[in-house]
Amino acid sequence: MTRHAVLYQAAALCLAYPDDEFHARLPLLRAAAPTALDGFLTHAETTEPRELAAHYVRVFDFKNRHSLYLSWWRDGDTRRRGMALVRFKEVYREHGMEFTGEELPDFLPAVLEFSAHAGPVLLQEHRSGLELLRIALTDFGTPYAVVLDAVCATLPGPSPKDRAEAQALARSGPPREDVGLQPFALIGEHSS
Repeated sequence: MTRHAVLYQAAALCLAYPDDEFHARLPLLRAAAPTALDGFLTHAETTEPRELAAHYVRVFDFKNRHSLYLSWWRDGDTRRRGMALVRFKEVYREHGMEFTGEELPDFLPAVLEFSAHAGPVLLQEHRSGLELLRIALTDFGTPYAVVLDAVCATLPGPSPKDRAEAQALARSGPPREDVGLQPFALIGEHSS
């Protein structure tokens, strides 16, 4: 277990959809979670369950700028993202775990749960995406930003490279794939 295992496990639960199971676990979260999550937990405890669920949907389901899928921050909706998802599964396997969730393997709550057992290797690899998500949630004014603040605080840095990379990606957005017929024209040119 890593030094921050309890925080990662608690953060994974905080970032999951706030269903009945989430509300049943709130007392356990309050008892076990580090104080860094107090702001979010207080919000969750004092917000009516339907409103908390509606807030979750507003924050995470309508805006890619709040994507909980870490590979999206680096690769957007491009073909490269498929290879990134394979990488997540490979890292899980390297640590003796098989990803079997309903979500994609880069879903932040799944990555946090993995990190609670195996350490923050994937969190570190996707630090810029985490920082971009943290900034976006802070700007949106949601208590979920507290969870990202706590997770990012456990990682080495932030180094200037992480901040610069996060700011550059925030300005330009995730990469877009230019798909067209150019490769076919090149093939035809070489065969003539």
